[in-house]
Amino acid sequence: MQVFRGFHHPGIAPACALTIGNFDGVHRGHQAMLALLHNEARHRGLPSCVMTFEPHPRDHFARLAGKPELAPARIATLRDKLSELERVGVDQVVVLRFDTRLASLPPQAFIDQVLVQGLGARYVLVGDDFRFGAKRAGDYAMLDAAGPTAGFDVARMMSYEVHGLRVSSSAVREALAAGDMAGVATLLGRPYSVSGHVAHGRKLGRELGYRTLNLRFGHPKPAAMGIFVVRVFGLADQPLPGVASLGVRPTVEDAGRVLLEVHCLDWPLGPEAGYGRCVRVELMHKLHDERRYESIDALRAGISRDEANARAWFASHR
Repeated sequence: MQVFRGFHHPGIAPACALTIGNFDGVHRGHQAMLALLHNEARHRGLPSCVMTFEPHPRDHFARLAGKPELAPARIATLRDKLSELERVGVDQVVVLRFDTRLASLPPQAFIDQVLVQGLGARYVLVGDDFRFGAKRAGDYAMLDAAGPTAGFDVARMMSYEVHGLRVSSSAVREALAAGDMAGVATLLGRPYSVSGHVAHGRKLGRELGYRTLNLRFGHPKPAAMGIFVVRVFGLADQPLPGVASLGVRPTVEDAGRVLLEVHCLDWPLGPEAGYGRCVRVELMHKLHDERRYESIDALRAGISRDEANARAWFASHR
């Protein structure tokens, strides 16, 4: 899969079958849409292309309004979104920076400059709630009407449901906030996971007696936060059981920087702790929300309880 930042690159295919969206989480509704895109692209002899945005448009408008609480919690980092898009067979991803210039494009200019001139779209697949252009003035009907003149066909995919529930990024965020990891897996079609390179931390885990792998979550507002039972991929031939904290570490820092700290129950590494290695961490079960402990000793005791509870969970879920 090829990834481009913007569409002014010579390597971008001159024509494509395109879908547009944020694709946060790449849930089962997204996967159904991408399967349809893949089939249509192959039928037409075109590469499949996803156009997505960074930051999320609602992040942009929340920042402009000075109301960060309006920004949606992020399900997946850009790395994980791209990984899932590649896994389902997308040929090309174009990541557009969502800024004031893009937000102010009138719908017709978006069609002309982005879809036609920028991406050479010959087929455009959108969701049932798709809107585009300045003030969200463009919709499916406008896109469909513009297609014959602009040289592309337009299709719309209606909502995807599982057990009567509409699958959406909002539903995934709600399940993550509630700690319903089984529900999240149902919506995603896979366990929820976070990946990244192991980074250096404060080395506090060594002092506490619990070495950790530290992965940065590249967004200040993750949809999942708390203490989790996890499985770690990328350190051994088999996934390793562990316990992890995803959040801002209120006892020792609480600086707003989001970190995933993972302690493998049976530590497989030497003193270098796998720095620089890329690992994937599946969040299997939520133990509790983050807690602020009154002392380092209390924190150590809390981690010990979390480790024991994680071991008990694995023992009952073999």
